[in-house]
Amino acid sequence: MGRLFGTDGARGVANSELTCELAMAIGRAAAMVLINSENGKKPTVFIGKDTRLSSDMLEGALTAGLCSVGANVVLLGTIPTPAVAYLVRKHSADAGIMISASHNPFEFNGIKIFNADGYKLSDSLEEEIESIVLDHSEEYPAPTGDGIGKVTTLKTGIDEYTDHVANSISGDLSGLKIALDCSNGSASATAEILFKKLNAEVVILNNDPDGVNINDNCGSTHIEILQDYVKDHDVDCGMAFDGDADRCLAIDENGELIDGDFLIAICAKNLKEKGKLKGNTAVGTVMTNMGFTKFCDENDINFVATAVGDRYVLENMLKNGYCIGGEQSGHVIFLEHGTTGDGQLTAVQVLDIINSKKQSLSQLASVIKRFPQVLINVKVSSEKKSLYASDDVIMDSISNAEKTMGKRGRILVRSSGTEPLIRVMLEGEDIEEITQIANEISQLIKERLG
Repeated sequence: MGRLFGTDGARGVANSELTCELAMAIGRAAAMVLINSENGKKPTVFIGKDTRLSSDMLEGALTAGLCSVGANVVLLGTIPTPAVAYLVRKHSADAGIMISASHNPFEFNGIKIFNADGYKLSDSLEEEIESIVLDHSEEYPAPTGDGIGKVTTLKTGIDEYTDHVANSISGDLSGLKIALDCSNGSASATAEILFKKLNAEVVILNNDPDGVNINDNCGSTHIEILQDYVKDHDVDCGMAFDGDADRCLAIDENGELIDGDFLIAICAKNLKEKGKLKGNTAVGTVMTNMGFTKFCDENDINFVATAVGDRYVLENMLKNGYCIGGEQSGHVIFLEHGTTGDGQLTAVQVLDIINSKKQSLSQLASVIKRFPQVLINVKVSSEKKSLYASDDVIMDSISNAEKTMGKRGRILVRSSGTEPLIRVMLEGEDIEEITQIANEISQLIKERLG
C-alpha cells in the first residue's frame, strides 16, 4: 500500500487529511505522470464527483492544479465512478479523476485516477505520483499566457453513460418491479434515468442528496433499509448502490441479502451456459466465501483468488483474458462492458437474467450455499494498521486458531486499504466456533495496537 494511495485511490477526512493543497498537488503530479505532451497539444482530464459536501471544494482544487500545469479540464458533475472511466475512454481523454470516498461517511473524500483507457492506475504509476507530491522529485511546470489550461463542462455525460449500460443487454426489463437504494450518492443522478430507459417499474429510495447524507443509514453498507422495504412491498427484488455507485448488493423477493459472491455466481453460470465464460474462469479475492469455491467445483468453473481490491481482480482478468470477476462487497467487473466495478451495470445484468429465465432472484441464488462468516473491524490508527503482521503474539494467536480449525474453516486478517481498520474474517462450518475465535483475535489486536 502506498503513502498516498490505498487500494482505491487517495482517501481521508476532507480538509484535514485530504486538503485542497494536497488535491492540487495530486492533480499536478497526475498530469505530469499520465500525459504525453510531446505532440504539442494540451492534454484533457475529465473530472467527476459524488454528492459529498467536500466534493465541490476538491473539484476546484484539482481543477486549479491541472490547469496550472497546462492541462484542460472537462467537468462531468455528479456522476458514478464507472461513468468517468467510460467517458474518458469514449471521448479519448488523457485521464479521468473521480472525487469520492465510495462507501465511507460524508466527512471522508477521495481521489481515484483513471488512465486514458479507463483503468485505475497501476501501483508503479501511483508511486510516481507519490514521489512528485511527497518527495518533490520533479518540479511542477508553470506555463503562462495561453499555456494555462481551460475548463469546460460535458453536459451529455449522464445520457451517454446510461445509454451505454442500457445497451449492455439485448432486450429490456419490462415486467419487473424493482426497488433501488441510491445511497444519496452518485446513483441519484443516473439510476432512475437508466432503469426507466429499460422500461422497468422502479421505486427509488434515498435519492435526495444534501451533501451530508451520502451512505447515511442507506445504500449497500446499510442494507437493512432496502431489506425492510422489499419485505413490506410487492417488488421483484431490490438493488442497493454505494456512494459512487461502483458497488451493487441485491435483496431477493424474500428480503434476503444477495451479496457480490452470489451475483458473480449467477452471472458466471449464465455466461457459461451461453458459451461466453472466457477461460471458463471467474475471478474473486481471498475474501470470497468458501461457498463460491464449492459452487465453481460443482459447475466445472475455475476459480482464481486475488488480493482484496477490485484493481487486483481487474489486473488478473486483463492478464489472463477472463471476463467476469469481483468482490463479495459488490464490486463486479464485466470486462466486455466496462473497465471497473459498476453497480448499475451489475444490477442490469442480473435483472436481465431474472427476466430471461423467468426465475426469481432467490431461485437463481440457490446455486450457492453460503458458509457462515464473521467479520470484525478493529479500529486502529492509520500508522499502526499494518503492524499486526510483525507482532509475534498476534501472529501466534492466529496460527494456533488455524490449527484448531483445520480444514473446517479459514482465517484472514488484513489491513483495510481504505480505512484505519484491521479486518478479522473467519469462515467455517460452526458459527459459534468462528465467532468465539474472531472475538478473541480481535480483542488481542485491540489490546496490542488499538
